[in-house]
Amino acid sequence: MDSCYEERVGNLDCSHAEFNNVDLSGRDLRNVDLSNADLEQANLTGVNLDFANLTDANLAGANLAGATGWRPSLYRANLAGADLTGASLTLANLTKTNLTQADLTDANLLRVDLWRANLTQADLSGANLTGANFLWANLTGADLTGADLNSANLPKADLSGANLTGADLSWAAFHWVEGTGAKADDETVWPEGFDPIAAGVTFE
Repeated sequence: MDSCYEERVGNLDCSHAEFNNVDLSGRDLRNVDLSNADLEQANLTGVNLDFANLTDANLAGANLAGATGWRPSLYRANLAGADLTGASLTLANLTKTNLTQADLTDANLLRVDLWRANLTQADLSGANLTGANFLWANLTGADLTGADLNSANLPKADLSGANLTGADLSWAAFHWVEGTGAKADDETVWPEGFDPIAAGVTFE
């Protein structure tokens, strides 16, 4: 963290720093400013991101498995191909974030904001997405097998080709677009009154 400096309030400012391929595993990054930092392919396993600022940061291919964070900001960050398996990012700001082909298996994403996020072909199987905001999010080809989407907000979300087998969508709010080609099974839980067959959902 040599390229960082301490602010008057005691927090570290690492904005625009170069940390690509750097091992930062297990670091305490609470309140650290990493906006616009280059963290491509960095090892961030098990880091603490409470209130960290990663706005516009490049985290493509980074390993954040097991990372934790309360209200971290990843606004417009690039997390394409990143590993976030088992990560816990409660109330994270993920608006306009690029999560294309990211691995979020079993991640805890309680009430995260994914407005206009790109989750194309992301793996969200087993993830806790209770109360998450997916307004205008791109979930094309995303794997949501067994995901908990209870009370999630999905109006205008693109679920084309998404896998919803075993997912819990009870109390979810969304405007379903017919012909999405989304897949489901008998274990998928739908909001009360929703007819998946009439909506053109493919059952496996």
